[in-house]
Amino acid sequence: MEHTRPRRGRPVPRERRGEGRAPAPTRTRVLALRVLERVQRAGAYADLLLHANLARSDLSGPDRAFATELVYGTLRWRGRIDHLLRRCLDRDLDRLEPLVATALRLGAYQILFADRVPASAAVDESVRCVRALGAERSTGLVNAVLRRLAREHGDIALPALVDDPLGHLMYALSLPQWIAARFIESFGPEEAALLAAACNEAPPLTVRANPLAVSRDALLGELSQRYPEARPCAHAPDGISLGRRGNPSLDPAFRAGRFTVQDEASQLVVALLDPSAGERVLDVCAAPGGKATAIAERVGASGSVLALDRNERRLELVRRAARRLRLGNLACRVVDATRALPESVVATPFDRVLVDAPCSGLGALRRNPDARWRVHPGDPARLAESQRAILRSASAALRPGGVLVYSTCTLLPEENEAVVEAFLRDCGGFALAPASSAPACVRPLLDESGFLRTWPHRHDADGFFAARFERRA
Repeated sequence: MEHTRPRRGRPVPRERRGEGRAPAPTRTRVLALRVLERVQRAGAYADLLLHANLARSDLSGPDRAFATELVYGTLRWRGRIDHLLRRCLDRDLDRLEPLVATALRLGAYQILFADRVPASAAVDESVRCVRALGAERSTGLVNAVLRRLAREHGDIALPALVDDPLGHLMYALSLPQWIAARFIESFGPEEAALLAAACNEAPPLTVRANPLAVSRDALLGELSQRYPEARPCAHAPDGISLGRRGNPSLDPAFRAGRFTVQDEASQLVVALLDPSAGERVLDVCAAPGGKATAIAERVGASGSVLALDRNERRLELVRRAARRLRLGNLACRVVDATRALPESVVATPFDRVLVDAPCSGLGALRRNPDARWRVHPGDPARLAESQRAILRSASAALRPGGVLVYSTCTLLPEENEAVVEAFLRDCGGFALAPASSAPACVRPLLDESGFLRTWPHRHDADGFFAARFERRA
């Protein structure tokens, strides 16, 4: 049978070729396979690509949830999956056609981790997906390898932490070698293993009440009816954890502007900044807007927030969030903060400045599981150069006596402590704020140096680092 192909050379699934509509299980897996294959082949961002594909689909709610599980689960566990697949293959997994390798990983995830999917169904559906996407010649390989994996995976031993810490983090806990080695070097084998295990869990759904529209208690009462596991966050004063199932962005309270989806650790960065009503605040790396809108809610109508970002398209996300939350005190401007800020920005100094710098994101691997395979060993050092430049340029906009907060969602010292040390060394007139000056809600999370730190395995939040500076008068 001759297959038609779209312009970019990708095979068209059978259900879109007019040959009869495939059943939902196959369509769900085809969607997941297409997303995973493009993430692997082109380095696409999994969350953005998955959201776009789901938006175009007519899958039911449960099928959408299953597609999401397949994409994120396969990415989280790719290290273990690849280790076991290599034991069942007679050729190099990395030399297979990307579509075929991805189909094997997707099928393996279902065999190894999807308890509700029988192994026979995982194998058969994987074969159907490969055939639907035009790789008929590879159906025999996919069938044979996955059937062997289903039979033999229970007999394949994974490296134990006590005997082989690096192998354990790589193959049992699914981290790339360089990240596994860095975690062991920085935190020791046992702590690194706890952290790696937490990075493979689904993160909680956490939201921030908009205090201009509703109190946290009132919002909690409303959301508890739709999210039975809803409870107040342990530290963030406006935060609510909704459990791990659902889509809060579809909730009527979200559409009405009564809350924002934001991890507790991210909320605590704004708590450390501690903006007050009537203040002028600068957020120099603002997109997609979670922290900028939180600041705008705190400073109120008598205050103002200027949100900068060098990407106009991402800055539009900040504007959209501000409109949803009815925040008329938040302005946006395209500025590259790695360079000196324009005179029009620094002419009137700000009361507080936030630098939530672009980083390697290794503290948020459970939320962005594709990042572990996209970030490279040299990236943290390269990013640190930009982080130092942004911090220097942002500091020029702060008034004497004002507060500057630097934050990242990574765990590596070259992006955290080393950046802080370089800033204090190179930029006179600044000092780390004493822990006693920090708001009470964040003090339990400050380390001996006064830095805010959150950990997935300790706090069930993203791994964040933040330092609070004061500009001497």
